Amino acid sequence: MPGKPARPKKKNERTLNFWERLYLPEVFKGLGYSFRKMQQPSYTLQYPEEQWYPPDSYRGRPVLVEEEGRPRCVSCNLCARACPPMAIAMQSREMEGAKEREPEWFEINMLRCIYCGYCEEVCPEEAIVMSKEYDLTFQSRDEAVFGLERLLMPAERLKDRFDWLEAYKDRQFGEQWDFQRENNVHSLKDRSFLASLAEEIRSDAETPAEPARDTE
Repeated sequence: MPGKPARPKKKNERTLNFWERLYLPEVFKGLGYSFRKMQQPSYTLQYPEEQWYPPDSYRGRPVLVEEEGRPRCVSCNLCARACPPMAIAMQSREMEGAKEREPEWFEINMLRCIYCGYCEEVCPEEAIVMSKEYDLTFQSRDEAVFGLERLLMPAERLKDRFDWLEAYKDRQFGEQWDFQRENNVHSLKDRSFLASLAEEIRSDAETPAEPARDTE
């Protein structure tokens, strides 16, 4: 048998008056608030004609640092191992010189990337950093997979990010103890170390081996 729906009144519930039951005063209050805001200066951007310039700490799409026409990456695979959505893949190859290895191919699936910055945190050479690019559009899933040709970015364009990383990563050491800066210099960032290492390898190769001594 159909019954009448019950609406139990809660304790201390206020009873609405006639105008509140009409909701018109509340509607006019909302419109008045909107009109007051319309008189204030606008802080919105007319995108895409007006572009937003992110701060140095902003985490945009990850990019690979390019130095002297080659990637700074040593293909250690730490970024791929640390990536939570497994958006990074690479293949290593050997090369001549003190660097010894670099990526043969490097791919990041931007549809999987969550812009967490873990790849940047674990990279020992600061070879992958978060850029300021945030407007990414794709026509297909294949276009969202970025290779080396789309990931490489000259180090000069990432100077703001490098300066922020230097202050962000090294600040804690100076506050807690006397931090020796030379202990935290990476090999590929310190080109003088690379030059000395290459010179040492070259001198060892040019030095003739001593003949084995007859022990008899």
